[in-house]
Amino acid sequence: MQPQSQRGFFITFEGLDGSGKTTQIKRLTAWLAARNIAPVVTRQPGGTETGDRIRALLLDSKSTGLSPKTELAMMFADRAQAIEEIIAPALRTGKIVVCDRFTDSTEAYQGCGRELGSQIVLELHRLICNDLRPDLTILLLPDLAASLARARRRNTHQTSVTGKDESRFEQEQNSFFHRVYTGYKAIAAREPDRVLVIEGDLTVEEVHAQVTRAVSSMLRQMNLISS
Repeated sequence: MQPQSQRGFFITFEGLDGSGKTTQIKRLTAWLAARNIAPVVTRQPGGTETGDRIRALLLDSKSTGLSPKTELAMMFADRAQAIEEIIAPALRTGKIVVCDRFTDSTEAYQGCGRELGSQIVLELHRLICNDLRPDLTILLLPDLAASLARARRRNTHQTSVTGKDESRFEQEQNSFFHRVYTGYKAIAAREPDRVLVIEGDLTVEEVHAQVTRAVSSMLRQMNLISS
């Protein structure tokens, strides 16, 4: 069990939609539970009442005409609420927080994909998020074309079953996603001590093994687990 007197441990998962983040977060949560650790699991955009409303606007394909800077501002509005309501309180009480996307996504999608540049994203992160950094970021980079195909199939299925439309980004051209992919690679190259890149078309089990190896090592260093 992690001690409650120190800052907790902040893990983020990054990658294109369809990269397997959801599956790996579920597996990591189960792995932690087997060690009597109950992480706080959240996502961005979303995870709070306000964030879920922002998410609906951002991801709905009917939200046409959003300028890149409007999109950027909405992402940070969602993030500020999540930090205030969920992430910061959990970390203050020594909990492990697992978040599906964080500012790396904004740098990759809005900074690179929308071509706003990294500088504005990093400056907003400093001002709005108090420069909160994950302790460990798992960046999943399977084959780009395969990721996009999976994401588009999933969103089509989700819309047909639930009526919920979250396909706005998947309607972008492939050139947009190439910029996002390149942006993620640049972030990983800039911060290799924080970002673990898991690249290529590995099995779910192979990816999980790499994730748990990295998480276990980091948690032992911080005395949050003993084995």
